[in-house]
Amino acid sequence: MRKRSHRVQAALAVVAAMVLGVAGCQGGDGSPAAEGTKARAARPPLWDTSPDSVAAVGDSITRGFDACTVLSDCPEASWATGSDTAVRSLAVRLLGVTGAAEHSWNYAVTGARMADLPGQMAQAVARRPELVTVMVGGNDACRTTASAMTPVADFRAGFEEALRTLRSALPKTQVYVSSVPNLMRLWSEGRTNVLGKQVWKLGICPSMLADADDLTSAATLRRETVQQRVVEYNKVLKDVCAKDRRCRFDGGAVYDFRFGTDQLSHWDWFHPSKDGQARLAEIAYRKVTAGSS
Repeated sequence: MRKRSHRVQAALAVVAAMVLGVAGCQGGDGSPAAEGTKARAARPPLWDTSPDSVAAVGDSITRGFDACTVLSDCPEASWATGSDTAVRSLAVRLLGVTGAAEHSWNYAVTGARMADLPGQMAQAVARRPELVTVMVGGNDACRTTASAMTPVADFRAGFEEALRTLRSALPKTQVYVSSVPNLMRLWSEGRTNVLGKQVWKLGICPSMLADADDLTSAATLRRETVQQRVVEYNKVLKDVCAKDRRCRFDGGAVYDFRFGTDQLSHWDWFHPSKDGQARLAEIAYRKVTAGSS
């Protein structure tokens, strides 16, 4: 009888151990699984919707070119980092007026192309921003002729190098990437203004805007070629950005935005006016502050 009792007790001990083990796997209070769940819940999201500092890189649009005076930069009207109250830049919306003045920087350069982006990114890295905005590509398409446009492979290589420059120093900095605007639509809107077409003759985006009233098959083909290159550039921006977990492409929002004459500079009928800059800021803010999917 005593031996049988020992065997029963031993069997009960094994069963109890198995029950406790199952409970532990199911994540009961205080179990290792429960602690793991709590740790995962406590981790911050990969994308921070309220970064504390902003650096901007890119071209004339981010410099606010022709938003204030003719053929001049106006960085205070920049959609990304400007201080103009009529624009309410992304930096102002994220950081407030004082915060934007102290913790946002604009390294964009009028006339810049994708090949210039790595150098601008190196400048931005020195500030250690929590968010970098990128808007570039218009000048890669806006060349003297359609054949002079930046090849798609070179455009990709430049963007990849710029992101490597950032990541080698700041692996956790976030990147917001704007799509290249729809140049065909800008031509369509601006060509209705006689003054604008005169300014275009000074050399603004000749691959698209030269001979604005020429509707021959050759001119139409030229514009369509430029427009297709813009589409290809946007695909590059989307694809390269998608490989970086802290990069957000705007999904083509800027390309799709229907700029009207109120959103175009009345100095050149091509670059964004202050109203256009404000629309760009709205798009960027919506994309940056959207929750992770």
